Amino acid sequence: TVIADAGNTVVAVEDISPEGIEAAVGYLKGERGIDDVALIGASAGAGGTMELVSRQPELPDQLILLSPNSVVDGLGGAPKLFIAGEDEPVADVSTRLAESADGDDNEVLLLPGSAHAQGLFETDQAEPVMTAILDRLKQFAD
Repeated sequence: TVIADAGNTVVAVEDISPEGIEAAVGYLKGERGIDDVALIGASAGAGGTMELVSRQPELPDQLILLSPNSVVDGLGGAPKLFIAGEDEPVADVSTRLAESADGDDNEVLLLPGSAHAQGLFETDQAEPVMTAILDRLKQFAD
């Protein structure tokens, strides 16, 4: 609710397959008339998001991914923020993605600890994670 309370329209997607995420984007753009869509995914949700975006790189206006598990090519030029715990096993994936993905506005945020994805919100890093997400959403909104 914090993201919605900041003035953003939010759809929480239960089906994190590329098709489920694409359907949610279609709903936002079609039925709700929202042009600026940021995709936020964590862990397996980041994987589904990256798979979709690698097929349709122009789909999102920006990506915010928490603890992505694999490096994917073809994520397009939209701004991207990769967040992970610096001691989690997949922390290097965020760094590699930020360095290799197209676009000039790619950033990686490695936070202290080993918390993974949504687990970051259960640590003392919850506030920095949410602040980074909200700042990015505001920075790259149309």
